[in-house]
Amino acid sequence: MPNSSSVREFFLLAFADTRELQLLHFALFLGIYLAALLGNGLILSAVACHHRLHTPMYFFLLNLALLDLGCISTTLPKAMANALWDDRAISYQGCVAQVFFFFFLVTAEYSLLTIMAYDRYVAICKPLHYRSLLGSRACAQMAAAAWGSGFLNAVLHTASTFSLSFCRGNALDQFFCEIPRILKLSCSDAYLREVGALVISISLVFGCFVFIVLSYMQIFRAVLRMPSEQGRHKAFSTCLPHLAVVSLFVSTGIFAYLKPPSISSPSLDLMVAVLYSVLPPAVNPLIYSMRNQELKHAVWKLFYNSFFSINNVHKILIGFLQTNTLSANS
Repeated sequence: MPNSSSVREFFLLAFADTRELQLLHFALFLGIYLAALLGNGLILSAVACHHRLHTPMYFFLLNLALLDLGCISTTLPKAMANALWDDRAISYQGCVAQVFFFFFLVTAEYSLLTIMAYDRYVAICKPLHYRSLLGSRACAQMAAAAWGSGFLNAVLHTASTFSLSFCRGNALDQFFCEIPRILKLSCSDAYLREVGALVISISLVFGCFVFIVLSYMQIFRAVLRMPSEQGRHKAFSTCLPHLAVVSLFVSTGIFAYLKPPSISSPSLDLMVAVLYSVLPPAVNPLIYSMRNQELKHAVWKLFYNSFFSINNVHKILIGFLQTNTLSANS
């Protein structure tokens, strides 16, 4: 049996056995990936190009879009390539990179969602202190802390996982390199280090979850006390998208890792992994843009300006060609 010194690649779980279904899965995931690129790319462009969106809430949303792009790009392109070329292999180094970037981006995203809950808490419960508590420097520091926490957590898990010896084969029952699946291949007693790292991560996740829940308890209490119905509607319109994103992120992750073993099966585990690793990055732009009129307006303005810029370039090219044609005829 192979050990850590002889394992040069891992074999991922195929989405289907027949070639037709593999190509169907490729087309489906290509559509999801392009939708995620388009949605998150539009949010990045809209926030970067419109000065009215240069606020703490949209600054954090820009970071969220970047993390979503990175997260879905870590797992889906390799799965699509394997489905297209009928190949299940991923190199040892590729698996290490996938584990590192996936943990890095997911941890940073969860930390950022916690910061965004704090942003909504200050905006609604302490509006007079909003500019002082969430100035540009404070926002940059909080975003850097979110990215930094993701990096440290990724280093911890990647180092502890791939320091193990693997003697139970190299076939992973998942479409990407997922740590619980990798640990099943280990025959080393050093897996206790990874268990310790998981305990640290769970503690951080639980702490962030408690902070988000307490923040929203205060937010809902403050919103329900507002005398104006318009004020309540505006407050809910900025909070509900974030709450929906957090709920989707947490519920799919909890179900993936804490579901009872009695209902576990390869097909169910594959579907749940797709839900928590692919669905949130693709759906988050839609959730944030549905009730946010400012973001909708910025996106439509972006399309409008792009259309007229292309139209103007087209007119300039036609004029240039007509001028050259007249010059040549004369």
